[in-house]
Amino acid sequence: MKYYNSNTIIYLDGQFEKAVDSSTDLYGQSLHYGYAAFEGIRAYKTHNGNRIFKAAAHFDRLERSCQLANIPFPWDKQELIKETYKLLTLNKLKDAYIRPLVFCHPNMKLNEPTGVSILICAWDWDAYSGNKLLKLTISDYERPNPKSTPMEAKLSGNYVNSILATTAANIKGYDEALLLDMHGFVAEASGANIFIEKDGKLYTPSLGNILPGITRATVKELCTVLDIECIEKKLTVEDLKSADSAFLCGTATEIAGIASIDDIVFRSLWRESIGYTIQRAYKNLVLEKVNYEVII
Repeated sequence: MKYYNSNTIIYLDGQFEKAVDSSTDLYGQSLHYGYAAFEGIRAYKTHNGNRIFKAAAHFDRLERSCQLANIPFPWDKQELIKETYKLLTLNKLKDAYIRPLVFCHPNMKLNEPTGVSILICAWDWDAYSGNKLLKLTISDYERPNPKSTPMEAKLSGNYVNSILATTAANIKGYDEALLLDMHGFVAEASGANIFIEKDGKLYTPSLGNILPGITRATVKELCTVLDIECIEKKLTVEDLKSADSAFLCGTATEIAGIASIDDIVFRSLWRESIGYTIQRAYKNLVLEKVNYEVII
């Protein structure tokens, strides 16, 4: 997939310019060491016009990721949101995926950045996992120890782990990888959080070894509105085996049902599951068909 063409506009350090005319220094810490922070945000075409879903929450997390990694964040977040809307207009995008990236200036040493830049780009992108039910496999790769890297930060270098796990899963014929933490508890997929359904309740891994997803938080909010009990706890592989259904959630993934995890085939029909109810509620929320946020 090509993410830009000769007319694509990006936002770089306060200026709008063509992607094809942009360049970066080859000696940056971000390129050499993965020392960067990023966000994934979605915009939707609604009856009230273009809407960036939870823009403030995403830029808040971007700033927090930078703070946790000692990367400066000298920008006004409200100004960045305003410029992101302008970027969508310049590229004539309605339903779009938006990628802000804070990257570091040239520095071959393993210390704090000598300077930072911010890039915001956007492109048309359908549901990351498609519209089918997913086949997952439990990965041989584990989520990193949170004492080795801040797992609540969305850092570029952390996603080498995700690429390795996803690639290994795809080679074996699976759609996605499910990673455990260092203690053998369920953590998350390579780029999405997981929920399982059991006896009319939802369960999701507790914080500590996972990225606290913004979509994950939205699912929990929808559960409150829809009177669905949602419990955070350490989940085991045995919990997966006894679950009635399961789904992934994330900004790119949105809400994606899971058909199976290795030899675990979930017994509930997807259209009869809580996940399917959440999927429809989430779509209504982002498209502003139902204003759950008034209640939330």
